[in-house]
Amino acid sequence: MTGPLAGIRVLEFASIGPGPFAAMVLADLGADVIRIDRPGASGGGGSDPLLRGRAATIVLDLKDPEAIEMALRIVERCDVLIEGSRPGVAERLGIGPETCAVRNPRLVYGRVTGWGQSGPRSASAGHDIDYLAVAGALHPIGSPDAAPVPPLNLVADFGGGGMLLIVGVLAALLERGVSGRGQVVDAAMVDGTALLMAMHFGLLAGGLWSDTRGHNLLDGGAPFYRCYRTSDDRFVAVGALEPKFYAALLDGLGVADEALPDQYDRTGWGRLGERFTAVFSGRTRDEWAAGFAGSDACVAPVLTPGEAATDAHLVFRETFVEIDGVVQPAAAPRFSRTAPEAMAARSGGVLADLGFTPGEIDRLRGRRSAH
Repeated sequence: MTGPLAGIRVLEFASIGPGPFAAMVLADLGADVIRIDRPGASGGGGSDPLLRGRAATIVLDLKDPEAIEMALRIVERCDVLIEGSRPGVAERLGIGPETCAVRNPRLVYGRVTGWGQSGPRSASAGHDIDYLAVAGALHPIGSPDAAPVPPLNLVADFGGGGMLLIVGVLAALLERGVSGRGQVVDAAMVDGTALLMAMHFGLLAGGLWSDTRGHNLLDGGAPFYRCYRTSDDRFVAVGALEPKFYAALLDGLGVADEALPDQYDRTGWGRLGERFTAVFSGRTRDEWAAGFAGSDACVAPVLTPGEAATDAHLVFRETFVEIDGVVQPAAAPRFSRTAPEAMAARSGGVLADLGFTPGEIDRLRGRRSAH
């Protein structure tokens, strides 16, 4: 076993979104992750990258007291537990933090929900777009003359939820090395989304951000920080924020000698945007990408997910890999000394190591015992 988390055991109760994402990353980093699925769950097999790298996937009906006891046997030998149910569900099933702490006082109990374990909305349903909306992260995204646009489910589910759960779990593991005690990590997607907005709240407090969508430096308001349509009906992304990068942009566009408004003269942003729009529309996306290659103009082609896997830079870095016929992002970040092993599903004796008999293992895997 390799990876910086080699030797760490994680018990994951099946959920959607941030829970399996966090478990995937922990597995990528070398942890042995045991996933408990519900009876009849499809599981996704090798087609779902979020489920890769599990040391074992077992099936338990958590409404069955005997199944709960088997789950608690696993808890006794694990370092981390991850669950993504609504507040109170785990307690009602008999696998809540207090019960698990009795069986394993060193357990780090990671919980991820949308609204958190407490508060007026804690018992309510929600999805990524709702947490963005309440945290102030959705309003600034999109054009000024249209409704806000959700940035996929990247921000709340995976950034504010899954990633913050991982950070909390790793911090609790580090603290456990000092205290010898586990604790509960309450990762709420709405909290994590708000945290990701820290810089923008600072800009707002400093009078450098307007609540008017599409009129700010980083929301598409600045003509040197937005996307432009090309002659083949594709797009390029421009991020020439600093003056020296902006100068490179003007050179690459062939307009450096024109009498244009100053970069940060907001009264001239409309005119600059119109000029850049006209110039970018004169060539294809890939022609512009080739023309700006090696430049510091901060211009990049807007690639589809399928195209991203074939980008020369990402191919060189092996940013994407193929597992079981599915192209998917590789593990990140990278380590100089404890590089994780391949991310394909691990077949190993983790359940036997936990003390389960061959017959019990067959049952846990949803197979008819041959013993």
